[in-house]
Amino acid sequence: MKSGQNARRAALATTFACLAAMPGTALARSAALPGITIGLPTGWQVPEGVQMAITTSFAERSTRPRDNQGNNNLVVFLWATPWKVLGGQLRFLQSFPFNAQSPQGGPWQAGLFQPLTTAQIAWKINDNLGVSYFLGGFWPSDTLLALRSASIAQRFAISYVGDGWNVTANLHYGTMLAENSPTNVHYSDYMNLDLTATKRIGKWAVGAVAFGSTDLPTNRPGYRPVGQFAMGGLVSYAFDTFTVQTMLTRDIAQRNLGGEETRAWMRFLVPLWRPEKKPDQVPNRVTVRRNSAAGPGVARE
Repeated sequence: MKSGQNARRAALATTFACLAAMPGTALARSAALPGITIGLPTGWQVPEGVQMAITTSFAERSTRPRDNQGNNNLVVFLWATPWKVLGGQLRFLQSFPFNAQSPQGGPWQAGLFQPLTTAQIAWKINDNLGVSYFLGGFWPSDTLLALRSASIAQRFAISYVGDGWNVTANLHYGTMLAENSPTNVHYSDYMNLDLTATKRIGKWAVGAVAFGSTDLPTNRPGYRPVGQFAMGGLVSYAFDTFTVQTMLTRDIAQRNLGGEETRAWMRFLVPLWRPEKKPDQVPNRVTVRRNSAAGPGVARE
């Protein structure tokens, strides 16, 4: 039994090493999936309470001799607190990704990828404009197909939300805490940029999204940095208790990934808890009652 487990682990390690040597959908060096925040007004304050976002996407990259395919699934819990820090809204996020990959048409491999734990502060600049700063970290993962280095994640977002618009830019900066993985794959720091421009029309929203990602320079000889830039569209609908977003994106440029990627996205935004609103308290009032025996009297309600 032990030898069988070791053989399976060795096979997975070999698969990962082959993937690392070739371009692949899931082997962009970014710890965050490029484009993961498109469609969201990440620079704006959100209602106090707990929200859940479930994002799933299926991607196919046109590589040779066969396409690479990947399915990415991410659950994020966001707690928007009532507390203020430096005048901004304090919120906490925790994510849990579960991804699956089929390199070059081979067998699918799946596992829990790197969870993210972070805090964020969002400031209102005026009634329609907000900015936010996000600081946290990705935990290391034992999944062989995942990045296995812990990393620091910073994000800087700006959002305009006036007149039903959501115009947002969210810049990701990632700092890897290890240079090499246990399978001798090299890691570099990375930068991503997620862009959104959508318009709400009643319960519908439509518009454009785009994202780019790039490895940052490294001194390692022979290292080939990867990068991409993709564009696409968004359609969403707000139901009474949740919102559904659908998006389709396509690479218009890529570097060292072996081919362009097409990705279909779906996201569910679900509020889980809101603090109960206290009923309006009736202010103290003075009423005058008259009766023939006592004369004028005062009662406080």
